[in-house]
Amino acid sequence: MINTVIFDMDGLLIDSEPLWGIAMREVFATVGVELSAELTSLTTGLRTVEVVDYWHDHFKWNNKSKEQVTTEIIDAVTAKIVAQGSVMDGLHYILEYFRGKDYKLGLASSSPMRLIQAAINHFDIQPYFHAVSSAEFESHGKPHPAVYLACASALNSNPLNCLAFEDSVTGMIAGKAARMKVAVVPEAHNRNDKRYALADLKLDSLRDFTDAHLAQF
Repeated sequence: MINTVIFDMDGLLIDSEPLWGIAMREVFATVGVELSAELTSLTTGLRTVEVVDYWHDHFKWNNKSKEQVTTEIIDAVTAKIVAQGSVMDGLHYILEYFRGKDYKLGLASSSPMRLIQAAINHFDIQPYFHAVSSAEFESHGKPHPAVYLACASALNSNPLNCLAFEDSVTGMIAGKAARMKVAVVPEAHNRNDKRYALADLKLDSLRDFTDAHLAQF
C-alpha cells in the first residue's frame, strides 16, 4: 500500500530544464564547446558532474578544469532559477493533494543540494517535504536507484510502499529500479517516447492526478 510519495524536481515540480540547457550552453561555450539544444537533451537527468565528464570525454578542453566548469554551471542555473524560474502546472495541487492525505513526502533530485535548497526555498515549497535527497551524495546518479533509496530510508519508508513522480526516462528507470511505483509527467515533445511504457502511470500534468489514479496503486 502506498504511504509515501517522492518527487523529482527539475522538469517535474520546477520548470528549470530550459534554464539548465541555457546555462550549460553558456558555460560550455567558454571552453569552446558549442552544444545544440538537441545535444544538451542527451544528458537530461544526469548529475552535473556526470554531464561535464560526458562532454569532456568528447571535446577534451583544457583551459578550465572539469570542477570549475561544474561549479560555474551550478552557479548559473541557481541564479537563473531564482531570477526567472517558474513552477510546473499542478505543483501546489499535487503537494496539497498528498499532504491532505497525510502521506510522507520526499524530494529526490540529481541536482546538487545547494541548488535544490535555493529552488525550494525560493518557491516556498520546502515545508511540504519530510526529506530531501540529492544524488550528489550517492555513488551513482540516476538511472541508478541510489537517490530514491536514500530518500525512502530518510523517510523510514519501504520502497515498495513508495510512489515516485518523474518527468524523464532516466528518472523513471531510477524509480523502477528502486522497486517503487512510478508516475511520469513527460514534457510535451517527449510524451510519445515508447520507453514510458515502463511507467505505472503517464500524465500530461500533475494536476491530472486523481483519487482514481491513486486507487490503482
